[in-house]
Amino acid sequence: MEKTAYRILDANFNRAREALRVVEEYCRFVLNDGMLSGRAKQLRHELSQIIAGLDVASLLCCRDSQQDVGKELRVKGQMKRTTLEDCFTAAAKRISEALRMLAEVGQTIDPVLYDRFEKLRFGAYTLEKDISTAAYGVLRFQNVRLYVLITVQPESDKAKIFDLVGACIDGGADCLQLRCKGLVDKEIVSFAESFTELCRRNSVLSIVNNRPDIATLCGADGVHLGQDDLSVESVRRLQQKPFIIGRSTHNLQQLTDTLSGTCDYVALGPVFATTTKPHEPAAGLDYVRQAVEILKNNRVGGVAVGGIDLNNLEQVLALRIRTVAVCSAICQAANPAKACSDFKKFIQSYRMEQ
Repeated sequence: MEKTAYRILDANFNRAREALRVVEEYCRFVLNDGMLSGRAKQLRHELSQIIAGLDVASLLCCRDSQQDVGKELRVKGQMKRTTLEDCFTAAAKRISEALRMLAEVGQTIDPVLYDRFEKLRFGAYTLEKDISTAAYGVLRFQNVRLYVLITVQPESDKAKIFDLVGACIDGGADCLQLRCKGLVDKEIVSFAESFTELCRRNSVLSIVNNRPDIATLCGADGVHLGQDDLSVESVRRLQQKPFIIGRSTHNLQQLTDTLSGTCDYVALGPVFATTTKPHEPAAGLDYVRQAVEILKNNRVGGVAVGGIDLNNLEQVLALRIRTVAVCSAICQAANPAKACSDFKKFIQSYRMEQ
């Protein structure tokens, strides 16, 4: 029976180790996330350390791959992978399954092994959750090029606001942020529900400014936080589904502090002086340039924001920033749909020419 136990341990050790490598590379190359990749690598290292404490020679001696009746077993569709996300999901499930088997069978060799493998299994569950949360933000936000900020005030006409939302969608905006100022919560919820639904129907990302509670209640794709708002980690604890979380930054210190958390994108600005936030001094093009350099080896997306219009857009794009957020130049335009379209075409054509 010991030989059979060693065969099971050997097979499941290999299964878990191989799957952890898949997860590690997914974090490294798809998400560009060194921290998550490092956690997967550490888990793989800890697994190998436990196995090294067994009689490794006996494990290898008991291996009989050629006579394994399971090598020919197939379930229809079991190996079908159409995306890299499919590869990650399948690997994550293999890890927990293999670790469970290692715990169950390992205790027949040494009772201590049960707790050691179980600890790894629960660590794998947490890692899977953290990777999935990170992947949601990275993969959904990576195609955002034009991000439009829509401001609602007490005197705003709701019908006109949603005409504006529709115009931005028609003009090619990839992501819209709803910023409600001076409204009571009941009014904000009313706007946010309609806003989120309209964005969802048109496959445009919906972000609610400052209010993770309302973003959650309305099923928005995410929330944008200011420097004085809740921490990203606090919002993660509140979320009931994967959330895109962004935070405003105005200098390198704020950027560094933000990158120590788990946000999905950072707003960089104001790039130019803006009437939207006259109290906030312009961070300038230099800040965006420095931030882009820092972010190039990080999964977090960068968004240039503040005073951007068609006259200075090229200066911003020249910094290699991928995403641009615009407010007044679109929302106050005579034809917001055309303004959106002009911005989008400029952004896309500029990138293609570079």
